[in-house]
Amino acid sequence: MIEHLRAMARNNAWSNHRLLNACARLSPAEYAAERTSFFPSIRATLNHILMVDGYYIDSLEDLREAAVERAYAFVPHEDFAALDAAQRASDRRLLAFCDGLTDDRLAIPVVMKRRGREAPVERVEDVLTHLFVHQIHHRGQAHAMLSGTSVKPPQLDEFFMRDELALRRDELRALGLPER
Repeated sequence: MIEHLRAMARNNAWSNHRLLNACARLSPAEYAAERTSFFPSIRATLNHILMVDGYYIDSLEDLREAAVERAYAFVPHEDFAALDAAQRASDRRLLAFCDGLTDDRLAIPVVMKRRGREAPVERVEDVLTHLFVHQIHHRGQAHAMLSGTSVKPPQLDEFFMRDELALRRDELRALGLPER
């Protein structure tokens, strides 16, 4: 399970790298344009991913009060460059957390504190699994919205297969991630 979660954290960083590189080629108007999706723009979707990443990582690091307060205080990044830098920092933080996992840490109770309600106790491995699903879900929405822009959406499914290593090798090296 630990190696799988580490691989998912690497996949997350790599997928975000590809998606963010594509979004960097959008004009500010295309980036902020209203679109049909769960969130009304690529910018809003990417900000949501970043905010939720912070909430979950804070919760995993046992910053319970800070997690919920930071989530409610989150100010969306209006310009792409600021969001890009913040998301890459968040990805590095998640990688470091997953690289520090041990069998004992997987079962540590995590309280996902929320305002105005009792939070159930979760386990680290379940919180991480949920976080990765959340990221994939919303990254897919941003990816689909890219189809309506001047920028071709990048392939985000070339990470796990050995046969596709050549398609990601340079990016993995640029990110400082091991080749799988």
